[in-house]
Amino acid sequence: MASLPTLRLSGTVPAAAVLAVPTRPGEPTELVGVVPVEVTGLLAREKAKGEPGELVVAPAVGEQRVFLLGTGDASAAAMRKAGAAIARRAKGSASLALDLRALELSPEGTQGLADGLLLGSYGFTLKESAEPRTLQDITVVVRQVKALTVALDRAVAVAKATAVARDLVNTPPREKTPVWLAAQAKTLLKGLTVRVRDDRELRAEGWGGVIAVGMGSSRPPRVVEATYDGGGSRHVVLVGKGITFDTGGISIKPNDSMVTMKMDMGGAAAVLATLRAVADLKLPIKVTALACIAENMPSGHAQRPSDVIRQYGGTTVEVLNTDAEGRLVLADGIAYADQVLAADVIVDVATLTGAMPVALGKKIAGLFTNDDALAGQLEGAAERSGERLWRMPLVEDYRVALDSTTADLRNIGEPKLKLQGGSITAALFLREFAGGRPWAHLDIAGPAWSGGEDDELTKGGTGYGVRLLVTWLEELASRPVRKARQSA
Repeated sequence: MASLPTLRLSGTVPAAAVLAVPTRPGEPTELVGVVPVEVTGLLAREKAKGEPGELVVAPAVGEQRVFLLGTGDASAAAMRKAGAAIARRAKGSASLALDLRALELSPEGTQGLADGLLLGSYGFTLKESAEPRTLQDITVVVRQVKALTVALDRAVAVAKATAVARDLVNTPPREKTPVWLAAQAKTLLKGLTVRVRDDRELRAEGWGGVIAVGMGSSRPPRVVEATYDGGGSRHVVLVGKGITFDTGGISIKPNDSMVTMKMDMGGAAAVLATLRAVADLKLPIKVTALACIAENMPSGHAQRPSDVIRQYGGTTVEVLNTDAEGRLVLADGIAYADQVLAADVIVDVATLTGAMPVALGKKIAGLFTNDDALAGQLEGAAERSGERLWRMPLVEDYRVALDSTTADLRNIGEPKLKLQGGSITAALFLREFAGGRPWAHLDIAGPAWSGGEDDELTKGGTGYGVRLLVTWLEELASRPVRKARQSA
């Protein structure tokens, strides 16, 4: 598993193997007594503009390497990019100091910087010959240490939770059974109320979607229900898709589409890690995380196309494609959140459809919701957290594509209608189980996985959703309660 460097604030510059000093567009950088060179000339020769993440090598001071680090307008986005750039450049060194006393660093900028420094230095490997992490200590030097401490502590808690989500996603599927993931959840959420339902309990209680998806595997499904109660009367339920590996089942995927499917539990990882961060931050809100966990495998025991299953709460579903399995496990969790937990707000998170990254690319999640106010809250949280999303339409005309002659619903749209819009019909399917409560669906199939290093992202699982959800829950905790059901 990965580890992150220690990150702290200080009012003085410590001895460090690497020193970074900020540069901004149109402003001189003062390094008198630090670097024996005329900085303006150096920046001019390098054609540096002080843009976020820009790095210029300055002459070393003894054994210390020195970099001029572009910080742009010092906004959260700019500092996130800058932090990631210098963290990667300093990976081979034991310690890093950033002398930012020349900046008016805001709490938001501090949080963005911490995201970049910590998540940009994340790495995951199972190599026995791998060397221990080199970069152990990062010090950010500022003028107002006390004023920024709360922001830094908050950012560190969220970054640690995001790293845990990345670890869970990056773990190979041979090890990552549903039982293993449920055990990891119990360890991660120690101190909270955690219940793990095994396959016998799931059958007895009627979790038909989870059972159907997991029945083809020799490794039985699990559902994790974990709650943090920070007080107040609002109850938020987060439902995460936890497919530990997705072959597609009988409707099997081609190999190229299967090689990254260890990440198909990214939604479950995100909601579990979010709950850990919410508890660590002691937010005044009640949050339950439901991780619906199964392995989707083909076998003589697997569900078949044209099977009819009964979801939690009784809705019947005609399964016409076993590779549209995520919505089946989520439907159970959403129905339980509505019918048993009586949630004030339900948000599900899932690597749900291949159509979503086709529409929005690999960096932006799709947002579907039946509640305009909830949409605005999540969009604002996305902007502040740096985890982008885009609201997509719940097109009512497409609902007819889910009609079945043998069950209440189909699990995929009727292809003869030629409506396409697979992500939309998937969201419309999930909406059927929310009971009219304020509900949002985050399709994270694009941003849950990164093909390489990109700002604070590293190759592999990204932990997408943790920063977004924590930011949203922080704001929601301060809002008045609104309990009215919404029309579906």
